[in-house]
Amino acid sequence: MGLLSNRISKESLKPGDHIYSWRTAYIYAHHGIYIGDDKVVHFTRRGQEVGTGTVLDLLLVSSGPARSLTPCPTCTHNEEGHGVVLSCLTCFLAGGVLYRFAYAVSPALFLAKARGGTCTLAVSDPDDDVVHRAKYLLENGFGCYNVFKNNCEDFAIYCKTGLLVVDQGTMGQSGQAVSIIGGPLAAVLSTPLRLVTTNVYGMAATAVTVYCASRYAADIGMRRDVVKVSAEDLTRRLATGLLQVVEPQMSALPPQ
Repeated sequence: MGLLSNRISKESLKPGDHIYSWRTAYIYAHHGIYIGDDKVVHFTRRGQEVGTGTVLDLLLVSSGPARSLTPCPTCTHNEEGHGVVLSCLTCFLAGGVLYRFAYAVSPALFLAKARGGTCTLAVSDPDDDVVHRAKYLLENGFGCYNVFKNNCEDFAIYCKTGLLVVDQGTMGQSGQAVSIIGGPLAAVLSTPLRLVTTNVYGMAATAVTVYCASRYAADIGMRRDVVKVSAEDLTRRLATGLLQVVEPQMSALPPQ
């Protein structure tokens, strides 16, 4: 894996890896957890879901295993329709290139990777814990899919860290979702500079600074609105509708 590229070979995979592959001309990446034996657990838009009401809903239809006229004997689809599925690595990649999501990166490397959804400042839990969460959620679900608050990247990051955002009304952990919003936000915030200067380079530098700052502050490794939740407790909360309720003793974790 290079300095600025997370591309890896299939031979270097190990159980517990958070992997992803770019879809739709590199517009969107689909994420999952490799559990060994050429199998990946990932969260898709199947079943109950919340769309964006925008063109993104058409672009994200690739959030799932490759479709074929001949069903793959390895890939499974949950009858409950909760969206967490098991796929073989080939179907998960859907013809794309294999990448490994990086954890515990330095701030400098995080900012060097200008595109979100490839790395985080947060530290991963042991691989056995990661695989346990993925397999448990395969049987019990991960809630309602939402492209900005609860998507495939959020699922994989939760499996790796056990961290969830306290306020479900805010954005989830997904770095690529932050990037989708951060770009236009940076452009809007830099627009007032046109009133005091016509320097294109100055406005561009300001937009880049705002974009990087928003990505850095929203990263799961820096946020204070997260808590550690076991997979068992997560599914209990989903079943009882208490996911947004956090007990007083479950304080937010400090940044890594």
